[in-house]
Amino acid sequence: MSTTSLPAPPVARKEPKETPLHGIVLTDDYAWLREKENPEVAEYLEAENAWAEAYMAPQAELRDQLYNEMLSHIKQTDISVSFRDGKYWYYSRTEEGKQYAIFCRKRGDEDGPHDSAHEEVLLDGNVMAEGRPFFAIGATDITDNGRWLAYTVDYTGFRQYTLFIKDLESGELLPGSVERVGSVVWAADDFNLFYTVEDEEQKRQFQFWRHMRGAPYAADYLVYQDDDERFNIGAGRTRDGEYIILESASHTTTECRVLCADEPEGEFRIILERQDEHEYYIDHRHGLWYIRTNDHGRNFRLVVCPVGREQRDHWMECIPHRENVMLEDVDLFDRFYIACEREGGLPRLRLWRFMRKTSIAESIGEIAFPEPAYSAHPHINRNFDTRTFRYAYQSLVTPSSVYEYDFGTGESLLLKQVEVPGGFDRTLYGSERIHATASDGTQVPISIVYRKDKRQTDKNPLYVYGYGSYGYALPLGFGSNRLSLMDRGIVIAYAHIRGGGDLGKTWHDAGKMLVKRNTFTDFIAAVEHLTANGYGDPARVAIEGGSAGGLLMGAVVNLRPDLFRAVVSHVPFVDVMNTMLDATLPLTVPEYEEWGNPNEEQYFNYMLSYSPYDNLKAARYPSMLVKTSLHDSQVMYWEPAKYVAKLRTLKTDNNPLLLVTNMKAGHGGASGRYDYLKEIAFDYAFLLKELGML
Repeated sequence: MSTTSLPAPPVARKEPKETPLHGIVLTDDYAWLREKENPEVAEYLEAENAWAEAYMAPQAELRDQLYNEMLSHIKQTDISVSFRDGKYWYYSRTEEGKQYAIFCRKRGDEDGPHDSAHEEVLLDGNVMAEGRPFFAIGATDITDNGRWLAYTVDYTGFRQYTLFIKDLESGELLPGSVERVGSVVWAADDFNLFYTVEDEEQKRQFQFWRHMRGAPYAADYLVYQDDDERFNIGAGRTRDGEYIILESASHTTTECRVLCADEPEGEFRIILERQDEHEYYIDHRHGLWYIRTNDHGRNFRLVVCPVGREQRDHWMECIPHRENVMLEDVDLFDRFYIACEREGGLPRLRLWRFMRKTSIAESIGEIAFPEPAYSAHPHINRNFDTRTFRYAYQSLVTPSSVYEYDFGTGESLLLKQVEVPGGFDRTLYGSERIHATASDGTQVPISIVYRKDKRQTDKNPLYVYGYGSYGYALPLGFGSNRLSLMDRGIVIAYAHIRGGGDLGKTWHDAGKMLVKRNTFTDFIAAVEHLTANGYGDPARVAIEGGSAGGLLMGAVVNLRPDLFRAVVSHVPFVDVMNTMLDATLPLTVPEYEEWGNPNEEQYFNYMLSYSPYDNLKAARYPSMLVKTSLHDSQVMYWEPAKYVAKLRTLKTDNNPLLLVTNMKAGHGGASGRYDYLKEIAFDYAFLLKELGML
């Protein structure tokens, strides 16, 4: 069905709002769509939903087929790898037909859970979600004695979590709850609980409270409040259990406070006072702080110093700063530590073994990964005194796997690899890692995956994904859903563009603030390189991005609408100017360090040069599917709604422009696993149709 055989799509009314700044007047005809409680807003969003469904109605059978295909590749009744914490082994499991995971534990010893032990169900998401259109568990923490569980839940998708405490012995909830909670962490006495709370408007975690179990929450003690609007706070325990760490962090600066976990009523002590552009992260072992710091370079180094002597003149370097290696994290244990690094755009897990109880460690190599493009990171490792280390590994063709590395034998044991039923044969699929040359000569990595027997030079439809913001390295995981695309001959590519963290902090720096346009031109260069080198048909290129990746979609479509046949844009950050000029919105002030502050003229002019909403023009645009959620707390629903409303009045083509709003979810879409699959089936049906593959 073409758009011409349908009734006309919805048309949002115009109500101009003018914002003068720096000698320029920004005119927003659709600012009224911010009025969430206005019935006219809901009517417009529902009308867009209805129009999208009408356009996709001929693909109803295809959507069902795709859903069933994707479902066939999921082991619906399954169980995770269990991990030990104290005297229990914890795990989660799923049951066929149920939307949510069930979190459980069994008693055990060092060798594993007792098979005959009674299973304790800690949280059953299916029971907790009954009668609710959305459900998500947030933070969790269990007391050292294993009896009391603190957890948070979100019932709307707005990522606004409510705190509860559960007695795992009786199964009862303690009276009362707390709203807008972020981190939760128990003290060592099993009695005092610390938690953070966000403010009501900006969703910034800014307060840190102490609660005494059994007391009314109204009697809780405010430990700390961070009044700098750039900073969010979070809290946790060191792996050895000795300290509680309270961390304040902006996008470029951190500050850590610490308290002995067995002295909950004591005062937190600052390790190093915040200094602009200095990020540091700490952990503890045998009276020493291990500090990952970027004081000597953007890619971080590791230093150690005695507790109580945190000044820089007491620091001893363990791992130096390196220009081409990003030290992303350090996992610290009694006998060893793992340096989680990124080199050449790929993660490395480097192994260091301590010499007895000293801080001196020797490098014993790294865990080898055989594939050209993959993801690897520490798995759940709760025990400080251990001889083994668990890590997760997956690639574009290898399903998610959990391994255990033994420091005694030097070998890795596969504990579990996600089973992919439905006839999956990994040997049918191939992956590659290539590089495109950006306009300034920079080499941009691209990861590619496809079905080998379907590959034909220059003839395959091409599907390219990108993000490129916040220093976030694009993960290269296995997705069984993608089999439905590759089995139909689509080549899938991931562009590791500047603005992300794929090649360290300098890669991030080269795609933010006043050089943000590098992100967009890198993506265009990647697509052009792929089609020029036979990876796809230039006339059948589809692209996708979400959130800040949705900004990418909007920017590249404005720059090169001719390059793409279809676009899927999830919860897109497309109204850059209006959002970044509104300091009352969540994320705006903290993100001045990512995009710039448009109240300053140089940033205003630069941001205005690429803001997708402000740069829409009369032109031919690709087929576009724009998706959002009414309760999104990260990118408000009105950004994509306004974008689509404006684009409808400007586009000069007959290509479809669909706006789909999930009226009962947030930034991540549907919360139930089956509901989520239905959303993906819709996206894939749209892509297949627009790429001419029906």
